[in-house]
Amino acid sequence: MIGKSPETLRVLVVDDEAPARQRLVDVLKQDVQVTSLIEASDGLQAVIRIEQERPDMVFLDVQMPELDGMGVIQTIGPSHMPLTVFVTAYDQHAIDAFESNALDYLLKPFSDERLEATLARAKTRLAERQLQAFGQHVTRMFSERAESERYLDRLVLKSNGVTHLVRVADIDWIEGAGVYVNLHVAGRPILYRASLNELAENLNPQLFVRVHRSSIVNIDSILRMEQSSHGEFDVVLKHGGQTRVSRTYRSLLERRLGQSL
Repeated sequence: MIGKSPETLRVLVVDDEAPARQRLVDVLKQDVQVTSLIEASDGLQAVIRIEQERPDMVFLDVQMPELDGMGVIQTIGPSHMPLTVFVTAYDQHAIDAFESNALDYLLKPFSDERLEATLARAKTRLAERQLQAFGQHVTRMFSERAESERYLDRLVLKSNGVTHLVRVADIDWIEGAGVYVNLHVAGRPILYRASLNELAENLNPQLFVRVHRSSIVNIDSILRMEQSSHGEFDVVLKHGGQTRVSRTYRSLLERRLGQSL
């Protein structure tokens, strides 16, 4: 299935010869979907325009002084380039163009029909990219939802014939106590029958991190960490609780944070 053509196109035209640029601009501006035409007269300008303007597509002259078309791609990086059409009078560059993942190749002089066919191909490719990106977004969204549903969001506490529900996100930290744990919620400990290991398996690791053999913290509840000794930290929590990050479990917290303590 191929997606709908993009409604608008931002196109960059790069050529060191003004008449050649104008030739492309004159044809491209007749397409109603081309809403923005950007020009660059050399490779250095092209790099700046690509980084600043983020065009959907670029018509890139191969032969230019200082920084040529290949140099532009190397500077930006092939994976970060817009859809690229090489434009040149020298057909020996065709192989290099397609090895650089160019969408197409225009050999000067080219006809209006040839340029229009290239533009149509670009629209199809962009639509395919948008459809693929949308599909990846939906897949990621459902994957994240399924992942979150694997973990507990409420804990059921029964006492004297009364059942209470504790929101897991409200727990600042959890302290092991044999076959029980103390759930620290808003500065108040609540006894819950489950081992720390058992409970840890059912908590979202994006929110709760084990920092000690006898404690788990909600990273959203961490107020600050004070360096103790031998690579350990005292964790001060927003409702006044305090626990410790041991050297053994420090790496788990660093991995979750994506940086060193």
